[in-house]
Amino acid sequence: MNIWDILFIIIKFGGALAVFLFAMKMMSEGLQKIAGSRMRSVLSRFTGRPINGILTGLVVTAIIQSSSATTVMVVSFVNAGMLTLRGAIAVIMGANIGTTATAWIITFFGLGGGDGAFSLPMLLGLVSLLFIFSKKDKLQSIGQTIMGLTMLLVGMELLQAAMPNLEEHPGLLQAMASIGGFGFWSMLLFIAIGTLLTCLVQSSSAMMAITLLMCYNGMITRDIAIALVLGQNIGTTITANLAAMVTNAAGKKAARAHLVFNLVGVILTLILLRPMTALVTDIFPTDLPMAITLFHTLFNVGNTLVLMWFIPQIEKLVDWMVHEKKEESEEPFRLTYIEPTLLSTAELNLQSAKKEIEEFSKRVLRMYTFLPSLRTAKNDQEFDDAMQRIAKYEGITDRMEMEISKFLTRVGSGDVSEHASQRISSMLRIIDNLESIGDTVYQIAMTRKNKREEALHFDQGLNDNLKQMTMLVQAALDIMDRNLHDYDNVDLDSAYAAEHAINDFRNKLRTEHLDAIKLGRYDYATGNAYSSLYALYEKLGDFVINVSEAIDSSRKHQDD
Repeated sequence: MNIWDILFIIIKFGGALAVFLFAMKMMSEGLQKIAGSRMRSVLSRFTGRPINGILTGLVVTAIIQSSSATTVMVVSFVNAGMLTLRGAIAVIMGANIGTTATAWIITFFGLGGGDGAFSLPMLLGLVSLLFIFSKKDKLQSIGQTIMGLTMLLVGMELLQAAMPNLEEHPGLLQAMASIGGFGFWSMLLFIAIGTLLTCLVQSSSAMMAITLLMCYNGMITRDIAIALVLGQNIGTTITANLAAMVTNAAGKKAARAHLVFNLVGVILTLILLRPMTALVTDIFPTDLPMAITLFHTLFNVGNTLVLMWFIPQIEKLVDWMVHEKKEESEEPFRLTYIEPTLLSTAELNLQSAKKEIEEFSKRVLRMYTFLPSLRTAKNDQEFDDAMQRIAKYEGITDRMEMEISKFLTRVGSGDVSEHASQRISSMLRIIDNLESIGDTVYQIAMTRKNKREEALHFDQGLNDNLKQMTMLVQAALDIMDRNLHDYDNVDLDSAYAAEHAINDFRNKLRTEHLDAIKLGRYDYATGNAYSSLYALYEKLGDFVINVSEAIDSSRKHQDD
């Protein structure tokens, strides 16, 4: 075999692998779009008990055909506070079982040659055309899924065709045999090779397919195949750990838990390797691909059955592995849930954006609580400190609006469904109004500052009126914040009632103010400052109700 033969094999194999990986991505994304928000709901709600979490991870991964997508979702949800670390560990265990479905699909439908094997993907490709050109998002997603499965099987055919012929290149088999002749050390070597290749390919399913093809073609022995499978289960954890690099400590812990689970599982399997190998060989003595697929399933199911009883210990271990850094009190701004790289589907990205918007709301509400300290400040220092905090938060709201808007725009520029596009529009409206609330709070603070500098005095009645207005707006903000945390139960009636209360009280104050000006109860400058303040509070209430209306609009799009 010369250099050109090797180069030709690499090109063919690389092209076939690219088709396979693209097919996996297409099928997984199609399935995730079909599942939509239900998948998110299942992951975030049905993970209270370990067995529920395991079953949830198993079902979700079997449905979307990607353990990497499931584990990245888990890391994202833990990062977003939607899932506890203990629940995440259980889901990850289930995801490892769910990913074995891919190996069985490959074994039953992807191995073999000839026209008979190739007729199935042709049939599936024809069926996919019935859905792909539909105007309905769900039908398009079904078509994408079927087309992904079609290309997956085609990719398997191409990978098999790209495998070098051992009769033409007997040196390859001899090289494999020589490397595999060192007993346990060879096992460790191929575990390392399987880990490295899976890290590079970023798909344990693709590496499993390659391993099964090599078994089918007689290129590797049973022991080498088993070692590669064990290495793939370590290498597949790299995806979640890469995703966790930009998450908070909780997200990192979830990713480390995936690594710990698979590493411990490999160690336990090496201890019990002889009986496990004997079992799969007895069941499939002549069918090596089936034996390896069964081993892969036994590995994941067995590890889960053993380690599910040690979830609390795994949790303590990853707590020790990831040290939480105390955030500095003067840290000006940091996005908490949105990551620099987009997740695999718009649904997941929008969930991250939703959690970031909730954080945005929390900051706006905190900014609002600084206003009373301007009125009650006993000296200039206290007043200046409060003004500085409000000014700082005003800058934060500006940046949060800009960063979340940029993120949503990036999500919207990709391949998104109609309802996802509508939700993006609703979210853009929400953050625009949240930023306007921050601006209005700052304007109220500046009005207070000008009043102080001009030495204007409000009597007890005016202060009581403004205090009452402050409380009415606070009630509206609290309702808005609750709505932001639960899109499924938007309380528009309470939101409108709060806004009407603000408007009615503003009208009352305006009438009283006009009468007071006519009667000369206070001078024009004092009256102007007073009227500016209650008008700004009423304006703030308008932005608050706009947020709740946008939330309701987003919920309706989600239900469509």
